[in-house]
Amino acid sequence: MISPSADDSAARDLAAALQDTDLKIATAESCTGGQLAAHFARDANLGSHLERGFVVYSIDAKCELLGIERALAERCEAVTPEVTAAMAEGALAHSHARLAVAVTGFCGPQEKDEEVGLLYVATAGARGTKIEEHHLGDIGREAVLDGAVTIALAMLTEAVRG
Repeated sequence: MISPSADDSAARDLAAALQDTDLKIATAESCTGGQLAAHFARDANLGSHLERGFVVYSIDAKCELLGIERALAERCEAVTPEVTAAMAEGALAHSHARLAVAVTGFCGPQEKDEEVGLLYVATAGARGTKIEEHHLGDIGREAVLDGAVTIALAMLTEAVRG
């Protein structure tokens, strides 16, 4: 399980990587509903690097705001590596950021045959798009959301450091 202090540690690592840069970042969030962008906003060392955040909880929002093809977005309730990559790339294309991150997944409670705790996180930038799949398990909705933010912050740090 990822602890809340992991968020703070991941945020410090990202702030250190971004220090002395003017890199702007866009977020595209589905399951986290803006929690990642809020993490940037509440941290003085990260806030100036947030160019914009897209909260794209619904399939319509993913299509309308990020330009994702509807057929792609409708697959598996939009929780696929391909949709996550398209979200990150769409956030990059619809912003002035040079780096974007996207998060989608199933946080619970379970509906249909969803795997609670399944997350996809993607970064997109000049070096291409990277996607990670994580299986946190049914550890509770809040813990999955916190884990998603921590993973996204860590992936952003990795992308910044190259």
